[in-house]
Amino acid sequence: MAGRKQFDVDEALRRAMHVFWHWGYSEASIDRLTEGTGLGRGSLYGTFGDKSALFRKSLQRYAQTYHPLYERALSGRPHPSPRAVVAAFLQVALNRIADPTVPDGCLLTVSVTQFPALDAEGQAMVRAMIDGLRARLEQALLAAGAGEQEAAELALCTLATNKSLAVLSRAGFSGEDLATVAAAAAKKAKALPNRPAEPSGPR
Repeated sequence: MAGRKQFDVDEALRRAMHVFWHWGYSEASIDRLTEGTGLGRGSLYGTFGDKSALFRKSLQRYAQTYHPLYERALSGRPHPSPRAVVAAFLQVALNRIADPTVPDGCLLTVSVTQFPALDAEGQAMVRAMIDGLRARLEQALLAAGAGEQEAAELALCTLATNKSLAVLSRAGFSGEDLATVAAAAAKKAKALPNRPAEPSGPR
């Protein structure tokens, strides 16, 4: 039938996501994208638009794939302590890093390192995704008994640890080393006073 795609668009997008993930936006040339997806330039542009548009679609695909794992780790019954929240959040990153079928690190993290190369829309997407993870962490930490300031500080530090794990993994640090970093971050959270969250609503 005329006009029907002769390839799996979703699979092509997954492969493009891996190219951006491995090389970063700046080094993900059109030649690398066509080689990685198996598409010609015409099919690539005709299906996804220019490189910036393809990057944004890849970033969205990444978030749709991996951010629900963070949500699952933090949702359900409140964690018994801030330390448990931190450990659960970082374990998601450790599991992804240990997956041999995907590139090292994190697409969101490598995109942050190349922030100036992104267009305004791409920069806004990256920042919104990071801010969303930070806000969700704060909510989970508050539910686990951290005070407001403690939750805000610990969410930021946990997010920074998460991103550092991605960077270290790209430098070849072992899974044991990364687990040590994650455990140290969770241990630090244990020092916070574990106070019950303030009840909401009228008193």
